[in-house]
Amino acid sequence: MNILLAEDDADLRSILSQYLEINGYSILQAENGGVALETFRSEHVDFCILDIMMPVMDGWDLAKQIRKIDPDMPIIFLTARNQKEDRIKGLKLGADDYITKPFEVEELILRIKNILKRLGHIGAEPLQVGDFEFRFDELTLTGFKIQHQMTLKEAEFLKYLVENKNQVLKRERILEDIWGENDYFLGRSMDVFVTRLRKYLHPDTSISIDTIRGVGLILRVN
Repeated sequence: MNILLAEDDADLRSILSQYLEINGYSILQAENGGVALETFRSEHVDFCILDIMMPVMDGWDLAKQIRKIDPDMPIIFLTARNQKEDRIKGLKLGADDYITKPFEVEELILRIKNILKRLGHIGAEPLQVGDFEFRFDELTLTGFKIQHQMTLKEAEFLKYLVENKNQVLKRERILEDIWGENDYFLGRSMDVFVTRLRKYLHPDTSISIDTIRGVGLILRVN
């Protein structure tokens, strides 16, 4: 999932980006509203986090332009002001949430997940993977008296494999469907995720993620 983060405070922008990436999101950074709008027009964006007070174009005007392009784009506003008028203005612009600085980054992650769940981007029904229960809405994989708290990207990758279990999936197709493009460096990243998922699923001998040399992967579930 690509998140557009528009924030003119370089330190805050860097901290938020690092934390969001750790939680499985891909971040498109913008230091002002003008750059953010150009990025939105040229890149695939799934979610927007917009600071209100920015140079070139403030968050209000940026949100208006984004809404013209995609009326359903999820948006969270960041602001140092905690005024009722700002909240009302944000809601009128169709903001999905509004968070006042300073805030804990964990709170931002929770708000993102709640919005995605509300909009139906995260399903609520658990999936059975061998003897594991996989809850995509909670990003958890539970079984053998262990619960793994997954990142969003790990959960997206596992969900994709489960939905295509016992089928050989081409490496190029996986990269395009999950990471958005077939790229060498993204391919190395995918290999890291495969290793993690294998470690999670290792206790269940009825499950394996096998590499088909020169082709791709297959999730075998007996």
